[in-house]
Amino acid sequence: MVQPLNYLKETPSQTAGPYVHIGLAPGAAGFRLFEQELGQVIAAPGVPGERIRVSGVVRDGTGAPVKDVLIEVWQADANGIYPHPEDPRVAECAPGFRGWGRVITEFETGEWAFETIRPGAVPLKAGGVQAPHLTLWLVARGINVGLATRMYFPEDAGLHGSDPVLRSIEQRQRVATLIAKAEAPGQYRFDIRLQGEGETVFIDI
Repeated sequence: MVQPLNYLKETPSQTAGPYVHIGLAPGAAGFRLFEQELGQVIAAPGVPGERIRVSGVVRDGTGAPVKDVLIEVWQADANGIYPHPEDPRVAECAPGFRGWGRVITEFETGEWAFETIRPGAVPLKAGGVQAPHLTLWLVARGINVGLATRMYFPEDAGLHGSDPVLRSIEQRQRVATLIAKAEAPGQYRFDIRLQGEGETVFIDI
């Protein structure tokens, strides 16, 4: 006899597990299925804007590197335009700019890095702008739900005070967890802490 739905038990949740790389980044798992992995080129050569390199490591609550993380990055172009139909200026987006990428942490060190162009400030419908930023989404073994966060640039401190996301952080000392460190011209460091002291601010989306 079929039982009513209210008698059925909830299906247990599962983390990404070891198969996340096989399905989303097979090259990192040792499967050479494609000439070029999906998400490797965020901004093609010739796309206008300042070329930058962003690197970092994801750490757990003890401070140890997490070595099996998949990170996706979403961003606007140098003029603050997203290559998405919901952006009213999408027709003006730079040709060759995808605005999306995917990177895998190094299995030995936990380090990750990608190259792109520095995004511009994104206009708000109600006026004002969002400070230039990268949106990052993380998934890994041990993470039940993908984690979203943002990375802002230290040079744009004058815009941070009016950015709606940064303004919404009640514990003001934690704003610093979303600001990258400039290591050299065009090179930024953004370490992510999943738990514990210095935990990165994650966004509920």
